[in-house]
Amino acid sequence: MRPPLCAFHSKPRTWAAHGHTTTDHPKALPVPLPISSPLLSFIPRSLQLPRYRYGVLWLLLLAALCLCPIGPSPAHAAHFRVGVVGPWSCDPLFSKALPSVAAQLAVNRINRDPVLSLAATFDYVILEEKCETSRALDGFMGFIGPANPGYCDAASLLGKGWNKAVFSWGCVGYDLDDVRSHPTFARSMPRPTWVLISLMQHFRWAQVGIIASSEDSWVETSSKVANSLRSHGMPVRLVVTIGNDPGSVRKTLAKLKKVEDLRLVIMCMHSALIGGGPQKLLLETAQDMRLTEGSLVFLPYDTLLYSLPYHNVTYPALRSNSKLLKAYDAVLTITIDSPKTSFYQAYQEAINRGEIAGNVKPTQVNTYRVCVYVYSCAVLLLNSELCQGSSHPDTHTHTLLSLSKQFCELFQGFSHPVMTNMSGAGLADYVVLDTDGKTWDLRPTHRIEMAADMVRFLGRDIHFPHGISPKTDSNCWFINGIICTGGQPSISLCLCLCLLFSRRRINHIRLFRGPNKILLTLDDVTFINPSLSNKVSSYRPMQLNIQRDNLLLQLLRNLFCYWAWLKRLPHGAFRNINPKTSDVFELMKDMRHENINLFLGFFHDCGVFAIVTEFCTRGSMEDLLLNEDVKLDWMFKSSLLLDLIKGMKYLHHRNLYHGRLKSRNCVVDGRFVLKISDYGYNEVLEAAKFPYTEPPAEDLLWTAPEILRGPSPGLYGSLHGDVYSFAIIMQEVVMRGPPFYMLEQSKIRKPPPLCRPVVSPDYAPMECIQLMKQCWNEEPDRRPCFDEIFDLFKNINKGRKTNIIDSMLRMLEQYSSNLEELIRERTEELEIEKQKTEKLLTQMLPPTVANALKVGGTVEPEYFDNVTLYFSDIVGFTTISANSEPIEVVDLLNDLYTLFDAIIGNHDVYKVETIGDAYMVASGLPVANGDRHAAEISNMALDILSAVGTFKMRHMPDVPVRIRIGLHSGPCVAGVVGLTMPRYCLFGDTVTTASRMESTGMPYRIHVHNSTVKILLELKAGYKVQLRGKTDLKGKGGTEETYWLIGKDNFEKPLPVPPEFKKGQMAHGLQMEEIARYKKKKAEKLQQLTKKNN
Repeated sequence: MRPPLCAFHSKPRTWAAHGHTTTDHPKALPVPLPISSPLLSFIPRSLQLPRYRYGVLWLLLLAALCLCPIGPSPAHAAHFRVGVVGPWSCDPLFSKALPSVAAQLAVNRINRDPVLSLAATFDYVILEEKCETSRALDGFMGFIGPANPGYCDAASLLGKGWNKAVFSWGCVGYDLDDVRSHPTFARSMPRPTWVLISLMQHFRWAQVGIIASSEDSWVETSSKVANSLRSHGMPVRLVVTIGNDPGSVRKTLAKLKKVEDLRLVIMCMHSALIGGGPQKLLLETAQDMRLTEGSLVFLPYDTLLYSLPYHNVTYPALRSNSKLLKAYDAVLTITIDSPKTSFYQAYQEAINRGEIAGNVKPTQVNTYRVCVYVYSCAVLLLNSELCQGSSHPDTHTHTLLSLSKQFCELFQGFSHPVMTNMSGAGLADYVVLDTDGKTWDLRPTHRIEMAADMVRFLGRDIHFPHGISPKTDSNCWFINGIICTGGQPSISLCLCLCLLFSRRRINHIRLFRGPNKILLTLDDVTFINPSLSNKVSSYRPMQLNIQRDNLLLQLLRNLFCYWAWLKRLPHGAFRNINPKTSDVFELMKDMRHENINLFLGFFHDCGVFAIVTEFCTRGSMEDLLLNEDVKLDWMFKSSLLLDLIKGMKYLHHRNLYHGRLKSRNCVVDGRFVLKISDYGYNEVLEAAKFPYTEPPAEDLLWTAPEILRGPSPGLYGSLHGDVYSFAIIMQEVVMRGPPFYMLEQSKIRKPPPLCRPVVSPDYAPMECIQLMKQCWNEEPDRRPCFDEIFDLFKNINKGRKTNIIDSMLRMLEQYSSNLEELIRERTEELEIEKQKTEKLLTQMLPPTVANALKVGGTVEPEYFDNVTLYFSDIVGFTTISANSEPIEVVDLLNDLYTLFDAIIGNHDVYKVETIGDAYMVASGLPVANGDRHAAEISNMALDILSAVGTFKMRHMPDVPVRIRIGLHSGPCVAGVVGLTMPRYCLFGDTVTTASRMESTGMPYRIHVHNSTVKILLELKAGYKVQLRGKTDLKGKGGTEETYWLIGKDNFEKPLPVPPEFKKGQMAHGLQMEEIARYKKKKAEKLQQLTKKNN
């Protein structure tokens, strides 16, 4: 028989259901099987072998010497090639597993076994996977694996769908033990969490934390272990993943340190003893953070899956690293016990027998799970395949099941015995290994016997760091059927106590506390402008109407707060909130709909009882209908009615009737969405037992006739009564008037015959009028419900969406053609006003200063070395003011300063300010002009003096206006002063001296200081000055020589002649003769005017 070329096919062979016909592809290309864990896969050489069906998976870890009662004949001998598939290169520890050694050892021993080799011979091939899943797996007879618990469910389902056996040693989930759901799955060893729970129960350590490395397999393992422990009632306090850097490990341990009452830390990662770097880093960092001092026990998870040698074995990882050795004192290692023959001894014996090549030393082989399980699982799977022979698969499945229970409960594994229970599940004994933190040996302290379900003490106590062991937890964690709270009172008892003694307190907290509290006081509500509120309340006593007062509406738009309506309840004795009233408030609080006004709470303070609801800026529907400025077309009206229908439909679906539905309690928000308010009002009155108050007659116009005929109308309502009220509101909207306004009042007072509003077809479609009549039908049962009204109203609008926003958009489109022109005009007006503002600013301040202020900058004070200042004053201004009317004084100053302003525009000067009759001008600032400042001021002074000589007052034309002018040159400081009215001011001795030059001058004279005269003479511009002599300048500490400026070459304008003063005559005022002459002429004019009038 020619051996097969390869154990894998590019396309799997297909099998017929009964005829065993096959389809063999001519090109069988090798295809690697990329999966995430080691698999041992088989393809039969002979195509006559029937498809194997696994009813109950008991075959895992059966003895290699399992006997079959009916052995196959040599004629049916076959040759099998075993494919050992695994991530031999993509995982650093799998690369040390030496799968070829394990497979060779298994094949050699099977071929030499006379029982197993009777029907077939075996060969093997090592195949590399790429850590991915392939559909090619369905071409195999069975699978050993996976090692990643996260893939166990998927692998078991695939095995069930393909009818292939799946043998795994690393699966955690207890649900895989269900034969009905997972008929082709079997465990090769006990579930690891059984071992963990046995240890935890023995030492009473219940509080668990799980730390996993960043590899996908360990992350999935940690998740499955946590779920399994929680399913047994264990409190898993923390499940985290660490990175490969010290920072990540330190951050994770800091999080672990914060967890209180933690006892056990399970490390889901490769063991540090066999080269696991993340666990080594984790333990060293825990040692640095003082987490290994006895309060915590660290437990490696991966050693549960294989037999870790410990008999006379020294691990280099502990021998060469003192920090890890100290940290390992807080580690308990649980591994499969090998009491007689260790792994290395069994490996050496296989070398001595020639079964394994001797070029690899035992200490160079990693004891990871592959070497331990490949042999036994391979023998088990092959033996079970041989046992079925060529007979019917169902028959041999039953036969093998019986044989496994009778003969295959114990067999020898590679280095330790392996047992199975009566169900075929693997059993093994585990040993707890400990170190003392000083030596490098692992010594057994306890044995966990899974068959006997007990933990046996081996005579050596566990050495805990510093002699401190973790605290124990309550026994209730390990008792089935009991909810444990860690020693605290049971939850059920607490709940009973809360229900019996705390209902009143809970209701009080729910009503008075928290952001969603219902009962509001003055601390929760702020009344803004109570006088306006009282004014509006007087117009409508039952409801706050903001829309009726423009001032209050403006206040609303300028404040940022949560506005609300206050609906006052009738006055009366209000007691505490009873449970029934509380339930009503809760019901109203839960109302959430676009067309239901939000209930905010119940105001109860200072003798005021009111329902607080959300404020709507457009007021009520009645306000909107009465506001003639709002244009309402049919689309607008139908949108409001549809909102009302949807709101009432929502209320009726909640089994709540309104009872007080009218246009006054239908409010409209800023988006023109109608919302129903005052719902639940009657229920609140009834629950709180408020006294009944007869409502005004006008409030009963919306009330149904059957309710009016009953007792206490307005206090009770019904679903049919709400439909009647809706019909009256429809009349209001359609006619845009109050109820029954088209009828005479006398008809309303006389009930028979029945009267209803009369609506003309010109105001609404005929279908709408018919619906209105149906809703106010005299018989309540014949009125439609709001579901029917909603459907009928949609038919009236022919399915079109009645959206107010769309209606408003159409209205806006009519004005869009003029919008651009209007914007352009407004922009031009804005630009003109801006120019006016800037011009006014430049008139008040220097242009450079104004520009700086416009851009938001600051104007720093500036020092000027040399400037010339001008001061002038009206002689006898006090006397003139005393003999003039105020308006005449204003006209005088306005005319005079207008004349001055026109003159200074022709010179390089800057007008500083005017104070009363004083006029101040400067040159050389704010823009320096060299030495021309004295000449500019002098030229201006001559022009002003010439103009004043011919100036006449309007009310006193015969009285001359004489001015004194003073000039002075020197340094000064200038800057902007003030924020409210900023002024450009000058400071310094030069300002004071210039003012003294004016005050010591003479009428019609230009008094010039020596400093200015020097500059004028240096310019050689023909200025004519006359020495005045020594002048006493107040505040200067003596007399100084001053001059009169009397002219300039080529200056042809006439100058007024200064008046002559006699000795002792005042030079600072009008002469008495001039005043007397003026008074005489004024009296003569008044006398003539009197005669003329008579």
